[in-house]
Amino acid sequence: MRTVIGPMFAGQSGWIGKLLDGATAELVAGADAQDDCAVFRASGPMEIVVGSDYVRGPKFQLYESGHLSNFDIGYYLATANLSDIAAMGALPIALLTVVRYPRSLSDADFAAVMAGIDAACRAVGTVNVGGDIGTAERIILSGSAVGIVEPGGALLRTGARPGDRLCVTGPTGLAASAQRYFGAAGPGAGALAAEREDELIASWRRPRALVPQGRALSASGVVTSCQDTSDGLKAGVQSLAAASGVGFVVDEEALPVAGLVAEVAALTGGDVTATVLGDSVDFQLVFTVPPDGFARLPEDLAFHEIGHATEERAVVLRRRDGTVEDLPGVPWRHEV
Repeated sequence: MRTVIGPMFAGQSGWIGKLLDGATAELVAGADAQDDCAVFRASGPMEIVVGSDYVRGPKFQLYESGHLSNFDIGYYLATANLSDIAAMGALPIALLTVVRYPRSLSDADFAAVMAGIDAACRAVGTVNVGGDIGTAERIILSGSAVGIVEPGGALLRTGARPGDRLCVTGPTGLAASAQRYFGAAGPGAGALAAEREDELIASWRRPRALVPQGRALSASGVVTSCQDTSDGLKAGVQSLAAASGVGFVVDEEALPVAGLVAEVAALTGGDVTATVLGDSVDFQLVFTVPPDGFARLPEDLAFHEIGHATEERAVVLRRRDGTVEDLPGVPWRHEV
């Protein structure tokens, strides 16, 4: 299998990541060097950000049903890890992956997984520096991403204060809508036009790690807390609340709703607001900023103000009619 992917790693040594203050991390020995580990040379002050995530092959519903290819799940694995780096406001400098596969997997299918990983790294300007490759009883994918950020620039979950405004970089609920639609309607059911189905499944096939947005939030110096919505928007808001010791009022009227989310909800009998807030892995960034900090955010940064932080530690939804209730939707919860 190494001979299949060798060309993907060729020439990556010498790659350089550069922070706004001029600090650099140079890849001295990448996967192309075929050493036991990659080697970086750091120059200048910086903080290191590291995260890890795991993706299943079998039991991954859309993969098993044929809607996602081997390339797609490789791409998804990389994005899931790189999104965590983005949420910290950091610049990704490396991705390490574990790719385990059954002996029955063809060289072409294996290469497709690796090509997907490589493509997702290239999409955010970083490199896959290697990891572990070997056999297993099924496809098992795991990754670890490494990033760097200016000293004091990491975006944590712990800084929100009462009065801060709650914001999100874009609509959520698309990934959950894709699962609901393809699970309920079945492959090729045609309830949506083919191009709309393609747009819907793209939330899984080509998710985006919002690295430029995370970097912009960090550089602004006014963001008080941040995380991605990989566990759903509701889970993200609840996590910020718990870590910062505040509550939030989320305004239903302010939630951005993608047209596809509303269409799928109508087709499948779903609740739009619950879908937007629930366990949808959309990789948006949810963050807080003081009211007087908006002027320091970049003018070209797209985001939606969806609520505000409160002293009372409840996390609630204010409906369009003014009534207040617990946030609807089911957040993703990690088993412990």
